[in-house]
Amino acid sequence: MFMNLLYTEWIKIKKSSLFIILLISPMLSIVVGYFTMFDFGGNQWISPFFQMIMIHAVLFLPLLAGIFSAAVCRYEHAHGGWKQLLALPLNRAQIYVSKLLIICLFMALTQILFLLGLFLVGMIHGYTDPFPWEFILIRLAMGWLGCLPIISLQLWVSTAWASFAAPVALNVIFTLPNLLVANSEKFGPWYPWAQPFLGMALTDNTGFTFSIETLVFVILGSFFLFLIFGITYFSRKAM
Repeated sequence: MFMNLLYTEWIKIKKSSLFIILLISPMLSIVVGYFTMFDFGGNQWISPFFQMIMIHAVLFLPLLAGIFSAAVCRYEHAHGGWKQLLALPLNRAQIYVSKLLIICLFMALTQILFLLGLFLVGMIHGYTDPFPWEFILIRLAMGWLGCLPIISLQLWVSTAWASFAAPVALNVIFTLPNLLVANSEKFGPWYPWAQPFLGMALTDNTGFTFSIETLVFVILGSFFLFLIFGITYFSRKAM
């Protein structure tokens, strides 16, 4: 039954324009990477990577988390689908989690397309250095992980608000300060919208780019907190 829910969500998404939106950040990141202006030294691939994440991770990853979350609820809000869906003998928690997993999948696809964009930039410039797989893949994974609190919060808001624009606008309001907050040693590690960038930008050699406190309390802690609140709200809400 749960796999059928996932398949149903996928079918609804396939009919939307999300696949076009999915390409925006990787394509703009390619342009930024092509015009690499700063040399971070070391491996040739590192410089375009760090410049590409300035637009990809600072702005688009948090924004896309909100857009995808609103999109998976748009069909039900627009066509009275909540009443039809919840009239079926389905577990509400499973419905909610199926939507969450679809959003997480699209965020993962965004990271994969970003990786392909980085490859394209390197091919255009003719890089000869070996590709730093471990360095890049860890940061792509940490960027995806940093999106989880935003996803769980935005899905909660998107199920509560019938308007597509309202939860997206809320997400934009909290994303815009990223340029300032992410550079703050005091506030950056505790600000959920800054975590996608911090996960991809930090350069220590510990494997995880997040500190233990940020990983446990800010990312995983807030993710599960928002998820529990969201499922509780969704399970009790009269549609």
